[in-house]
Amino acid sequence: MRASGILLPISSIPSNYGIGCFSKEAYAFVDQLAEAGQKYWQILPLGPTGYGDSPYQSFSTFAGNPYFIDLEELIQRDLLTAAECAECDWGGSKSYVDYEKVYLSRFSLLRKAYRRFYQMDGKEKELQLIREEMEAFEKEQGFWLADYCLYMAIKDSLEGISWNQWPEDLKTRKPEALAKAREELKEDISFYAFQQFWFYRQWNRLKKYANDRGIKIIGDLPIYVAFDGADAWANPDLFQFDEEATPAAVAGCPPDAFSATGQLWGNPLYNWEYHK
Repeated sequence: MRASGILLPISSIPSNYGIGCFSKEAYAFVDQLAEAGQKYWQILPLGPTGYGDSPYQSFSTFAGNPYFIDLEELIQRDLLTAAECAECDWGGSKSYVDYEKVYLSRFSLLRKAYRRFYQMDGKEKELQLIREEMEAFEKEQGFWLADYCLYMAIKDSLEGISWNQWPEDLKTRKPEALAKAREELKEDISFYAFQQFWFYRQWNRLKKYANDRGIKIIGDLPIYVAFDGADAWANPDLFQFDEEATPAAVAGCPPDAFSATGQLWGNPLYNWEYHK
């Protein structure tokens, strides 16, 4: 049986905040698909964009992009104000995403929302239920979330440099160094967990809405894991690294080239013997 659909990245959904997100416009698109008799919505990767603003060089294979969090819901829950969101410089273009301006505006707003999430007395009962939901999320997703949040917090504290340039004890994940970092950076670690909670909360709700209306979502995943990411740092045995934590081979180079003059992607290759 034949079926059809449309490719629309989340980032391309209309938005007043510089980039598409899990907003009412996303739900309206689902409704349009259903009314037109479509069966599929294909998206592009949902992971945090790394350097070059590429979702194929993400800081995590599990984490979601905080740019896609619907700010309108945070406004409705008094975690942000409409004025705070409107005052930000989102780039002003309806045709493309200005990632630098989105980055500067987004994280500043999310930091405000994070602090109010734990400090607000208004709507206390409702927020407490959501806080309990977040605690459950952190436990359920802890197998990747803990390393990701710690990685990003350390990375921020070291001005964004890649993990292979970190101090040796952090680069090689010495338990004492990690324990010290968890204590010193606990607020930043919690902030990254906050982002992931809201991302997954809103994404799962949108996906269910689409599925309930007969719309299946086709995802798009990177073939390789990024070198500068929590997965490579936390699981170096899974990749072809030398003793200095440098990739011994990367995607796009022999023996992993698709052609003699193919693209040099730079992602580390998997250590298949270890996987086996």
